[in-house]
Amino acid sequence: MSEQQISQRIAKFPLRQSGPLSYREAGSGQALVMLHGIGSSSASWLYQLEALAGRYRVIAWDAPGYEGSQPLAAERPAAAAYAEALHGLVERLLLKDVVIVANSLGGLFAGAYARAHGDRVRKMFLVSPTSGYASFGPSEREEKTAGRLRMLDELGPEGMAEKRSPTLFGKKMTEESLELARWSQRRIRPAGYRQAIWCLDSGRHVDDAPHYRKPVLVVCGTEDTVTPEAGCKQVAAAYPKGEYRALPGLGHVSHMEDPALINQLLSGFA
Repeated sequence: MSEQQISQRIAKFPLRQSGPLSYREAGSGQALVMLHGIGSSSASWLYQLEALAGRYRVIAWDAPGYEGSQPLAAERPAAAAYAEALHGLVERLLLKDVVIVANSLGGLFAGAYARAHGDRVRKMFLVSPTSGYASFGPSEREEKTAGRLRMLDELGPEGMAEKRSPTLFGKKMTEESLELARWSQRRIRPAGYRQAIWCLDSGRHVDDAPHYRKPVLVVCGTEDTVTPEAGCKQVAAAYPKGEYRALPGLGHVSHMEDPALINQLLSGFA
């Protein structure tokens, strides 16, 4: 599938603006608030917007500094700052009871949001959530952060789309799912991406998790090389009501790689 064909499908869910943030929306009913990963955008939830709108109100945000969302003020914002930006969107959309669905870095935002505003969150469904680099030792943390910054400087959004996107998938990657991942990666805004890297650098998911005592389901592909199973299991174990499920053969973006499975699991959980 070509970029033009993917763009046409994404265009069925045009960007909306609420204050400083952009988002895509479809359907009605129980609100599912979708939080994308560091190299992605609201468009990464295309398969969920298409398939789940008959049962749910699907709201996919663009994190600050992504798509039409304004960046945060701080050069190196913490996850709590993204959580407060998310809370502003929840407030403006008059949402009182949401299910958070998050992938990768979005999981770090979800943990911070649930800690601060758990009364608004019914459940959380975390797809390969990041632990945050503060969970690592000093040398590994520095290496990971520097590697991210260097990759952005050397490759730029287009280069990352071509070289990094394939590494996000496992054995079930299709040309269509790969093109969807590339679509968002090509449109990364470097300043917003740098802020997100620094958020990763300071993030420590397991510190926020114990403060949220409602159900959390963490899923991770067994072929995930970005946030491998060991780290995702630690995130799940840190939540008082956390559960973990492995997804055989899938990679880091299982909501794009096997959307039928993820949509089924999410519907059953939500």
